[in-house]
Amino acid sequence: MLSKLFGFDPSKHNIKTEVMAGITTFLTMAYILAVNPSIFSNLADKGMDTNAVFTATALAAIIGTLAMAIYAKKPFGLAPGMGLNAFFVFTVCLTMGYTWQFALTAILIEGFIFVVLTLTKVRTLIVDAIPASVKRAIGAGIGLFIAFIGLKNAGIIVESSATFVTIGTMTEGTALLGVIGIVLTSVLVIKNVPGSLLIGILATALIGIPMGVTNFSGVVDTPPSVAPLFCQFEFHNIFTLDMLVVVFTFLFIDMFDTMGTLVGVCTKAGMMQKDGRIPGLNKAFMADAVATMAGACLGASTTTTYVESAAGVAQGGRSGLTAFSTAVCFAVAMFFAPLFLSIPAAATTPVLVIVGLFMLTPVKDIDLDDYAESIPAFITIVMMPLTYSISDGILCGVISYVLINMLCMNWKKLNPTLYVLAALFIMKYIFI
Repeated sequence: MLSKLFGFDPSKHNIKTEVMAGITTFLTMAYILAVNPSIFSNLADKGMDTNAVFTATALAAIIGTLAMAIYAKKPFGLAPGMGLNAFFVFTVCLTMGYTWQFALTAILIEGFIFVVLTLTKVRTLIVDAIPASVKRAIGAGIGLFIAFIGLKNAGIIVESSATFVTIGTMTEGTALLGVIGIVLTSVLVIKNVPGSLLIGILATALIGIPMGVTNFSGVVDTPPSVAPLFCQFEFHNIFTLDMLVVVFTFLFIDMFDTMGTLVGVCTKAGMMQKDGRIPGLNKAFMADAVATMAGACLGASTTTTYVESAAGVAQGGRSGLTAFSTAVCFAVAMFFAPLFLSIPAAATTPVLVIVGLFMLTPVKDIDLDDYAESIPAFITIVMMPLTYSISDGILCGVISYVLINMLCMNWKKLNPTLYVLAALFIMKYIFI
């Protein structure tokens, strides 16, 4: 039964080990249940119900992780992705001015395209077209952007009429709580405490009670209804250039984030063959794509495979039973909605800062001495936080890569697909 459902092999796997690995994975990624509603609370005045976001986040994680467990039979957890949620809120809705229904529509389309690309070889064409240096820079740029959002949410970084941004009042209120949380969570991470990010959030929130920042409204209750967000789509803008850019950006980030996570974690788990291939990888991509479409219907931002799954793999998780255990944990967590929704934005700051650090890792693989590669990569990285837009960072990075290498006559570095992408991105800035 377990073999058929989850690819569990009694001669290689142990039930207790798989279950404990699944719980470990949940503990390392459960912070999203607090962080996602916090980020989406910025759209509360636009009609996006924060309580419903919590339930949508949990359900998307459950559906995606179950798909990974039963269909792909891999030990990976899925949930709405960090970076993608920030792009949804701060770029698509607050910067570009579109509604959250527009953004959910883009995610639905992106998920459908991802399904099609997974069934064909077009996905490989797109992946191969983007320069490796720009791919690596995207993750790093998103990391800085996420960290910037966290510091801003806590009031550690505040607005300044003279210098645009400056440091806030660090000796009181949310800024002080954010600083305490960063130090506390950093120690937990350095000491390799299981579930350090979630523990950091909860501990920081508790410290915020006597400071007057945290106001708990309970611990256990029936999960909030997802009805306010369910299938709230807006299709009349689907043929606009902005929709094309938004869909492509969601697709691009999701594709490379998932690919990097799956390859990295599979390598750590010893699942990669000698020829570099990973058995069943396409099924894992399909589970991710289906989860994205299901999440859009529920009202969640793009659902993706979590790199934190490496924690469960490190504990010995190798089959879909690990992912199934993670999904069960998310199902139980749904009934702790009051606890997660009472957590103030300042308490999520440590996670946003530390996850930002984790996302900087690919920078070390960029050849900084090859300026034809490193300059576009640097532009990609710095433009994300400085423009408060992930998409602008990607667009500027690709455009600069093509223009710089064209003028340097590095024709071998360019390809037809890259020319088309650069042309589309330039047209976006000219006409929109």
